[in-house]
Amino acid sequence: MTDKPRMRKIYVHPLPIRIWHWLNAFGFITLILTGVQIRYLDLVDVLSFKTAVAVHNAVGWILVGNFFVWLIFYLFTDKIRVYHPELSPLKHFRDTFRQAKFYGYGIFKGEPNPHHMSAYRKFNPLQSMMYQIIMMLIVPLQFFTGLLLWDLKRFAGAVEFFGGVRVVDTVHVLLFIFFTAFIFAHPYLASLGHTTWGHFKAMITGYEDVDD
Repeated sequence: MTDKPRMRKIYVHPLPIRIWHWLNAFGFITLILTGVQIRYLDLVDVLSFKTAVAVHNAVGWILVGNFFVWLIFYLFTDKIRVYHPELSPLKHFRDTFRQAKFYGYGIFKGEPNPHHMSAYRKFNPLQSMMYQIIMMLIVPLQFFTGLLLWDLKRFAGAVEFFGGVRVVDTVHVLLFIFFTAFIFAHPYLASLGHTTWGHFKAMITGYEDVDD
């Protein structure tokens, strides 16, 4: 009989990040649901169009502010090290390949996760690369296109510069589809810890269980 590995707790998720995370999660779910209501008014009749737009816009502004809370926290604390990229292309490629192999094959064979979490290395190579793209490119782009659509009259010049309402709206909808997929994928990936609910509990308490 194989003994279970000994575990210890480390503090990985500070309170401001946990608040940001859950506000972001519920906010994006609300944006997705109201976005579906706005886009498919003839098929979905939960809220009136006017109410759906008002809720969508209000939550959007809340998440813009929430994004800057996240950004300021990381810029002005040593936790910015969490997002420091791997400067060696060879090591980055090797570690990314190992992590992708684990998710695609090793996890189904019971192999250990090649990534060992610490307070300043909470993301594995795939997560680090993905979250940098999401937080510094995709999220701001979604906010920007949403801002343009929020007041087409005020931002008419910018809308025309970027190709017109159809182009701006298409980008906004494509990113909406991406975030909808992300909302489903993220909980699944979060369930792949030492226990199914381990990462979920950690985002409430701040403490992750790691191998001793």
